[in-house]
Amino acid sequence: MNKKFNKLGIKPADILLPRDCDMTRWAVVACDQFTSQPEYWEEVDRIAGDAPSTLRLILPESKLNDPDVEQHIADINRSMADYLARDIFKTYGDAIIYIERSQSDGEIRHGLVAAVDLEQYDYTPGSGSLVRATEGTVLERIPPRVRVRKDAPIELPHVMLLIDDPDKTCIEPITAATASMEPVYDFELMMKGGHLKGWLLNNDQIDALADALEKLSTSEAMEKKYGLKGVAPLLFAVGDGNHSLATAKTCYENLKKVTPQEQWADLPARYALVEIENLHDDALKFEAIHRVVFGVDPQALLEAFKSFYPGAREGEGEGHTIAYTWSGGKGFITVPEPKVQLAVGTLQNFLDAYLKEHGGEVDYIHGDAVTDELGAKPGNIGFKLPAMGKDQLFKTVIADGVLPRKTFSMGHAEDKRYYVEGRKIR
Repeated sequence: MNKKFNKLGIKPADILLPRDCDMTRWAVVACDQFTSQPEYWEEVDRIAGDAPSTLRLILPESKLNDPDVEQHIADINRSMADYLARDIFKTYGDAIIYIERSQSDGEIRHGLVAAVDLEQYDYTPGSGSLVRATEGTVLERIPPRVRVRKDAPIELPHVMLLIDDPDKTCIEPITAATASMEPVYDFELMMKGGHLKGWLLNNDQIDALADALEKLSTSEAMEKKYGLKGVAPLLFAVGDGNHSLATAKTCYENLKKVTPQEQWADLPARYALVEIENLHDDALKFEAIHRVVFGVDPQALLEAFKSFYPGAREGEGEGHTIAYTWSGGKGFITVPEPKVQLAVGTLQNFLDAYLKEHGGEVDYIHGDAVTDELGAKPGNIGFKLPAMGKDQLFKTVIADGVLPRKTFSMGHAEDKRYYVEGRKIR
């Protein structure tokens, strides 16, 4: 392995892929999708049936608070052990996989599957680590996810890391070379997920990737792209799955407490499998993540919103304008002269304060139609937010720290990463 990877925050990994199975039934969408739509996961269960499937190896977050969640977790661990015992997996040693994902809009998104070094990842706001969170991490969301991961023998990734590579030096040269590469899968994804293809990088491509990433992480590259001198380099920003990566980090830190330091470098749990994408991939779109509030009086909440921000008014105008839907109809609220940069921050600051005092629950929703549908039910209200421009992401994180949690989503729910590859973590 190229020694440059030691200081780049990622490395090739021993990647597991299933052999001789129906890949369409194997791959399912990220566990944090469709959390308020149990019918989606019921249909996934029907399609997967009794075939080998990642559905049996992950816990949909719609079940995270079930009274029998511990039984769910035990079943997952048993399924992992069973799949390993039955030799379902083929191991690709020291591998990086290049993937092409055909999205629901017909565009093709490009990525690399590799392992991130959790020693070089930090989700603390203001961190100067090489790998950083882009949005606020909700610490109370980590412990239940730790329960899922801590005894699991393998991991399956839905974390997506972004690189800011405007000259397209890392991933795009591989795109042009697939005709000479070894294919590892090519199949249709279930539930309108599009199509997925994967190829193994050869040794020359892996070395070239290390060289390109090294150039991206220099102080000269930071100054050229962001006009900032003397800042700690930011090579990878978490685009999706920050709480999953924070969970992996927590499990690793817990393991370090009971492991001699000289053994830390060899712990499989030190690394987490991720997909890496270029921020400048034309197929990569930033979508707003909307909010639906459950178990509240929508009219009272709207009045409280206007009281929380003196000067806020109904209708569209200058400032932060946020659309809403409830059983009484639709409308807009505008907050003039907002104190934060993004409308999501304006809304989230209010919701955090309101729900703490009055109760209710909030869910984070992808898509206008679903937000309107759920928001229009009695006792609910949905808020639709404008999308953030992706060109400011890295500079904002470097200069200002993390964004408000759930600020953006990379694409529609159906286009989220599907679980395909795995890796042993014990």
